[in-house]
Amino acid sequence: MSRCFNFSAGPAMLPVEVLERAQQEMLDWNGSGMSVMEMSHRGKEFMSIAEKAEADLRELLGIPGDYAVLFLQGGASAQFAMVPMNLLRGKTKADYINTGAWSKKAIAEAKHYCEVNVAASSEAQNFTTIPPFETWKLQKDAAYLHYTPNETIGGVEFHWVPDAGDVPLVVDMSSTILSRPIDVTKFACIYAGAQKNIGPAGLTIVIVRKDLLGQTVKGTPTILDYQQHAENDSMLNTPPTYAWYLSGLVFEWLKAKGGLAGMAEINKRKAQKLYAAIDQSSFYHNPVDPVCRSWMNVPFTLANAELDKPFLEQAAKRGLKTLKGHRSVGGMRASIYNAMPEAGIDTLIEFMREFEKEHA
Repeated sequence: MSRCFNFSAGPAMLPVEVLERAQQEMLDWNGSGMSVMEMSHRGKEFMSIAEKAEADLRELLGIPGDYAVLFLQGGASAQFAMVPMNLLRGKTKADYINTGAWSKKAIAEAKHYCEVNVAASSEAQNFTTIPPFETWKLQKDAAYLHYTPNETIGGVEFHWVPDAGDVPLVVDMSSTILSRPIDVTKFACIYAGAQKNIGPAGLTIVIVRKDLLGQTVKGTPTILDYQQHAENDSMLNTPPTYAWYLSGLVFEWLKAKGGLAGMAEINKRKAQKLYAAIDQSSFYHNPVDPVCRSWMNVPFTLANAELDKPFLEQAAKRGLKTLKGHRSVGGMRASIYNAMPEAGIDTLIEFMREFEKEHA
């Protein structure tokens, strides 16, 4: 068996150590005689898995006790609706920052439930930068301020946390969560699809302040109510048990790697290497404002777009796969989440240099 370096934006690579352990435990978890996939979500075996996963996640992120941690389904896309349903709390308007494709989707969904004030947007700059904070048109009476710290398609990332004052701050951290330490207390609600840095697709994590719960929009279905999930320990319905289990193994792997401080050092180094290789070349180009470049998603174009296809074909032969950029942007995109080893970055850079020598 030969493993490739998978640069997919998601579902993304999982740590080999995690996959190997899951393989060992596939047929018989901890002497239970069952696969985790076969367990009742309310049985003592799975309950122990779920409780440990939550405890490890709380430890990694330093999540205080006054925050609920929910293991849900529906991806970040479901949260685009669940956020206003749960967090408007009787108010009629919310602030949103538009920095890319995922921000736009969140804005479009929120408009079904409230008056959306787009307080700042970089659409005029083709989503290659972040509007300066001093230009934001925020409302003091907004129910919350929502932003997307990292746009996976455009490769734009906030390297700072906006000061929302007394307005609750809500973030879609799907592509940055667990890649570095954060101060959870700066946020009212953090949500993230699992399929980038947490685990396999099918699971969504929501971390939300408990004092904000219980004031849903009229007509909100029970299954979309954060408080109902919190009161039932994310067991309101059958959760994505195997994705929850695998995510727990990833949390253990992260702890063994030195936690999020250790991962931050590695992730920053990986990104710096790749950006340096792009910037030192006239053959490759990254369109993003250097102060807003993502550690997780690195888009780049070739000087001649006609070379895109041979670049991808030859890269795949070298075991460098899923490098094609999003259809709305074109070019290439290297997604380099936690599980991408530095060897993958080194191999990609070596290939890029060889390809440039051959085609420049």
